[in-house]
Amino acid sequence: MTKGKHIAASSKKVQRVRTNKRSSAFYAASGANAHSCAAVRPNVATRRSAAIKVSVAICVAIVIAWGAGLGLASAGGSALMSFSNDNQKSDQPTTETSIDLTKTAALGEVSQRDVSAGVAEIAAEEEAARIAAEEAARRHEAQCIEKAKAAQVKSAANGGIGVYAVDFSIGRDAFIAEWTSRINNYLDGSPLAGYGATFAEAAWENGVDPRWSPAISNTESTKGRNCFSWHNAWGWTGGSWPSWDSAIRAHVKGLAEVYGFTISFSNAQRYCPPNYANWYRDTLNEMAKI
Repeated sequence: MTKGKHIAASSKKVQRVRTNKRSSAFYAASGANAHSCAAVRPNVATRRSAAIKVSVAICVAIVIAWGAGLGLASAGGSALMSFSNDNQKSDQPTTETSIDLTKTAALGEVSQRDVSAGVAEIAAEEEAARIAAEEAARRHEAQCIEKAKAAQVKSAANGGIGVYAVDFSIGRDAFIAEWTSRINNYLDGSPLAGYGATFAEAAWENGVDPRWSPAISNTESTKGRNCFSWHNAWGWTGGSWPSWDSAIRAHVKGLAEVYGFTISFSNAQRYCPPNYANWYRDTLNEMAKI
């Protein structure tokens, strides 16, 4: 009996222990859940606070946008009204506008007259300059003709041959055209080929027989083929020149200043003292070919 009671008592004791364990586990779980809920609650509150702030911000933005829209609409309406008023004003010209237009037209007419007057003045000045240049050219041409005639007379008195075979009275252009062609034909194929115009122009300006310098170039250097110095086809002063053009003009000018209009026996003696007779004969024969 005692043993049986002990067993029963033990059984009850075990049952109480199990019950206590379940209660402990239950309270432990309840405590854990309590702690867990306590931890969750602040997060929920935070989210609610953030949501409220966002809602407030959205409302504020909507209000601002609505107010800005009203401002733009008001400005647009004012601009449209102003544009409309301006159009109405522009469609109704005032007396001041008419006066301004009249003044502008008057100023335009005055400006046009000024421009026309300026153009006419410039044209008149240019015409006067052209006439003056033509008169100066005619005077110079007449002077060259008179100069050549005087040189011809003087040369004829000193024994010049073929003095009057050259006619200056035909005028500058005709003179240069004629003698350019004749001299170019004579110098064809030589180093001096193509310089007929230079010889003709220099002869006209200095009142010299245009045949004389080309003929001397043949006597002295075979038309520039055998020169003892640069561009010196005439044995002239022992000097040299940078080009045929400058050399030709210098030689023709020297003939006019030192020897006169054309070849003569006395001029041959002065130009080539050692062999003047042959020089005179050969040069005169060459002049006849031009």
